[in-house]
Amino acid sequence: MAASINGREGPLAGLRVVEFAGLGPGPFACMLLANMGADVVLVDRPGGRVGDPLQLVNRGREVIHADLKSPTDREKVLALIAQADVLVEGYRPGVMERLGLGPDAAMARNPALVYARMTGWGQDGTLASTAGHDINYIALTGALAAIGPRERPVPPLNLVGDYAGGSLHLALGIMAAVHEARTSGVGQVVDAAITDGVIQLMTLFIAQSQRGQFSEQRESNMLDGGAPWYGIYPTLDGLHMAVGAIEPQFFSLLMDRLGLDAGWKAAQHDVSRWPQMRAAIGGAFGSRTRAEWVTVFEGSDACVTPVLTLSEAAQHPHNAARGNFVSSDGVMQPASAPRFSRTPSTRALPPAMGPVDPELVLRRWDGRPWVS
Repeated sequence: MAASINGREGPLAGLRVVEFAGLGPGPFACMLLANMGADVVLVDRPGGRVGDPLQLVNRGREVIHADLKSPTDREKVLALIAQADVLVEGYRPGVMERLGLGPDAAMARNPALVYARMTGWGQDGTLASTAGHDINYIALTGALAAIGPRERPVPPLNLVGDYAGGSLHLALGIMAAVHEARTSGVGQVVDAAITDGVIQLMTLFIAQSQRGQFSEQRESNMLDGGAPWYGIYPTLDGLHMAVGAIEPQFFSLLMDRLGLDAGWKAAQHDVSRWPQMRAAIGGAFGSRTRAEWVTVFEGSDACVTPVLTLSEAAQHPHNAARGNFVSSDGVMQPASAPRFSRTPSTRALPPAMGPVDPELVLRRWDGRPWVS
């Protein structure tokens, strides 16, 4: 079915969200909500760009231009907030309060409002008022120190901090608060901090560390490239294969498909032999091209896959069969995820549309609650 901003498809159809324009994790979380059918209205500064089809993170919104320092514009925004289910903002602590749009002012108009706040450090704490980016947030959580080769940590794009620690926790917090408001009829503030989320993502490794099963030296653990059967290997043509043969039966298949001596199978967890095992596995992978190894491991449970670029990933048969990349007006974008059997999300959303008159949104948001 065709995407429609006013006729939402998905399990969140009817959920009304006011989003204040920002960068990074807040917009991505609102994209997820829009993907699943939420009616998200983006409040941006006058002159803010709209309609750019390559601004994928802002897709699926209507845009309202408002000068938040103007009493007239601020009143229009407050009128929208009064009929919204959720407000999302990502400014530094105190900014919304100084604009007269903080939780007290907003929830005075709408007691059932879920007021979601996305920051790097949180609304309080010694660093709350300071600037930062993904790399800074994951550096202070222990995550960055655990990623990369022995020589130095490597930033994992901004996936771990902004999006996993930030956006996904923000979206989860919003839906938890909306669910609770269905019973209580009262909203609340969701304080989503990237550092909080990333520390929660490190739960497994925090537990392993206390059991003496996790070394703080990179490339010394099972999942950080330390184990020779969980890592990346270059091929003859300078490309790479990814190996994740953790379970013994999968490791056995790996050895068989690589044509290595069966004696290695009993030595999988013998750390003293890992350097020699790595050399043997690396030597095998280095003897053929990536395409040849793809053929060798095709259909096996050895847990070996090619390391693809983005452009290659878009063409892979599995991703094509799942429809993971879709096109909207000639622009490639990721399909909505996850998938729902009864209330499917729109597969591709249009670019942000606007600016629109706030009155048009108010007419659509006629005051009826999203849930009863």
